[in-house]
Amino acid sequence: MKFAKRTQKTGKSGLEDLFAASGPNVISFAGGYPDRSLFPTQQLNRAFKHSFTSGDTELLQYASTQGYLPLREKIAARLRATGMPTRATDIMMTQGAQQGIDLVARLMLDPGDGLVVEAPTYLGALAAFNAYQPTYYEVPMQDDGIDINALQRVLMSRSVKFIYTVPDFQNPTGIVMSLAKRKAMIRLANQYDVMILEDNPYRDLRYDGKPLPTIKSLDTEGRVIYLGSFSKILSPSLRMGWLVAAPKLLKELIALKGGSDLESSNLTMHGINDYMEENDLDAHIKQIQDRYREKKDAMVAAMTRYMPAEAHFNNPDGGFFLWLTMPAGFDMGAFMKQHLLPENNISYVPSANLYATSAQVNGARLNFTGPTLDQIDTGIKALGDALKLALHQPTLVAEQA
Repeated sequence: MKFAKRTQKTGKSGLEDLFAASGPNVISFAGGYPDRSLFPTQQLNRAFKHSFTSGDTELLQYASTQGYLPLREKIAARLRATGMPTRATDIMMTQGAQQGIDLVARLMLDPGDGLVVEAPTYLGALAAFNAYQPTYYEVPMQDDGIDINALQRVLMSRSVKFIYTVPDFQNPTGIVMSLAKRKAMIRLANQYDVMILEDNPYRDLRYDGKPLPTIKSLDTEGRVIYLGSFSKILSPSLRMGWLVAAPKLLKELIALKGGSDLESSNLTMHGINDYMEENDLDAHIKQIQDRYREKKDAMVAAMTRYMPAEAHFNNPDGGFFLWLTMPAGFDMGAFMKQHLLPENNISYVPSANLYATSAQVNGARLNFTGPTLDQIDTGIKALGDALKLALHQPTLVAEQA
């Protein structure tokens, strides 16, 4: 069979390796999994039962491509409360934020078009973008977000359609973009006539410090498309996210979604809406924050205790991930596949999968929300011991490509 050329890179995204590294006998720091004990199972059960017994004859029928209006109104109200002027008419429901990434790429990218991504960035976004064959321009991450000076150099010298960013607790590094850089990004987007795709599934999951304004809330020319999701705060299996965009953009995105899947699940949208009417979502988020803060602190403490001196890692203020780097040339992907997984049943996401072009090999993304506290301590100790041993074995150290 002859597949479309655009599929050649999508099959090498690393997503399959991520889930393969999360088996039942593995202590997995790989997948971006929420803690399943925090799913509001009983409350969602009651909400979905209420939807079925409400007498709504449209519940099981086709519905609006844009999404169930009462739910969009609730999301808009929550966004307004954070300082982001939003109406229900500005929102389209999506199959998780992932569909939003795909739809924006489909709208904006012809083969060869310029796309700025953070380095490193979310591997699921790269998997979506690859299908549209962009020309990637990587911009390095700094402790306070994307390197704005490097971004400006790219925009000055290259033709770019849009910038993809995860400004709050970035996937994979956990970094938060500073307010100054958010404002600077808007100025640059206006100056060089580019769009911004703001992917923000972790925004509610702040464990320390105060939230910053979204980039969308600073948007002066309708250049920012904003993505949010219920996956991290209710349940991933709901597959329900949302997209916020200016009217002209939203009209085109609604048309693309209609051609893709007609609509998000009307039943699921009703169930989530009833959940939000019957429960205090903010109280549930507070419970999640408290639990994840405990897990994050436990992982930082374990890494401080067990990692070799050559390892560097951060302590993020929120999100799902810590970022670990080893000396230049140390191949974290080869180390995991050849030694850590078969010998210790421990996994993470190697950094080579998280760069669009440069494939830097000496980093790793570690998830702290999915494993238990015992697994965090046991797994990090084993990881630290294995890294200490590997640093003295030259066969595990390879020069970067």
